[in-house]
Amino acid sequence: MLRLLLLGFAVLLALAGLVGVIAGADGAWPFAFWGLLLAAAVLLERWRYAHAPKPDDGPWQETGERFVDPESGRVMSVWYSPDSGERRYVPVSENDSRLP
Repeated sequence: MLRLLLLGFAVLLALAGLVGVIAGADGAWPFAFWGLLLAAAVLLERWRYAHAPKPDDGPWQETGERFVDPESGRVMSVWYSPDSGERRYVPVSENDSRLP
């Protein structure tokens, strides 16, 4: 829901900026720029997690944590890097027998 509201706001902001630029209003281009940037960020955010590579066997360790992503409905597995403290959320394959 919040994602849709943010996307709607970004589209309205971009449209207002573009109309202002076309009408020749000084200072309208930042509205168009930030609206387009925000819309792109909202749309690409879901793609980032959907296409996250499975961590290599190197420093990454599976924590055993699993959860259902509320946006996609897919089961996600949590991986942890002890070197950097970074956490990654990797989609679990449907034939994985360790599903919760």
